[in-house]
Amino acid sequence: MDVHHPNLGGLWLPLVTPFRDGALDEASLRRLVRHYAAEPLDGLILAATTGEGLTLDEAETERLVALAAAELAACGRRLPLFLGLSGSDTRKLAKALHHTAPWPVDGYLIACPYYTRPSQEGMVRHFAALADSTARPIMIYNIPYRTGVNLGNAALLEIVARCPNVLGVKDCCAELAQSCELLRLKPASFAVLTGEDASFHPMLAQGAEGGIIASAHVAPRGFAAVRDLLRAGDGAGALAAWHAVDELPRLLFAEPSPAPVKHWLWRAGLIDSAELRLPMTPVSEGLAARIEREMARRQAAARDAAA
Repeated sequence: MDVHHPNLGGLWLPLVTPFRDGALDEASLRRLVRHYAAEPLDGLILAATTGEGLTLDEAETERLVALAAAELAACGRRLPLFLGLSGSDTRKLAKALHHTAPWPVDGYLIACPYYTRPSQEGMVRHFAALADSTARPIMIYNIPYRTGVNLGNAALLEIVARCPNVLGVKDCCAELAQSCELLRLKPASFAVLTGEDASFHPMLAQGAEGGIIASAHVAPRGFAAVRDLLRAGDGAGALAAWHAVDELPRLLFAEPSPAPVKHWLWRAGLIDSAELRLPMTPVSEGLAARIEREMARRQAAARDAAA
């Protein structure tokens, strides 16, 4: 990927990491990658929050990346792979960037430092140091309700001005005014992707370049239709497409993610187990029943449409 002219827009999937009996489930991972390689996605994120990246050791993460890249190559699909990274020690993250340099990834999604709550200047220096440590594209992940600190627009735009390979942001700031201001002020070459599933249509309608959407695991074509219709200038069609999927984020985030998504994928036969790693736990019986009712409803609607 050319770091000066990448396409970071569109619909990106933060892929779940399948486990079975405490280990990485390689067969299910291959099946997932094959499945999504055939869907209208614009990129995959590995080992991020939805992928339970904080529970993966280094060897598992390397294996995850290698298997996903190999499966995509076997499918003949050139789908960008970004690796999720997070941490509060700039030096350790810089070492991680050097260590993963030989890995078959196209870029990185790097979260703001968590828990330590650095100043805006501290975050500017943090990301500048990381950008200097790799030639690959970087997307910043701004999610203050997880990290405890909000990267403001002034600091973000300073990073973008200083670092030519910081090319996008996964925006989960939860402040509509901040997001809309960023869309007004950002350079045209910088991509804003919403990370809030329930805001996918509203943010694209405001001018965001795309989204990193966990709910797209279960309806990739539905979310892609919103993207395509807005790009085509069909606002009414895009809104209708959005109404066909807008209940999914409520359902799939009714309990901590990625448990609901994994339950759906398991019941759909895409992964062999809905297993998670502590401290994440399986969905409740009540939510499992709701998910399965929605799956049945969608399957019946698809049959009726095909009839």
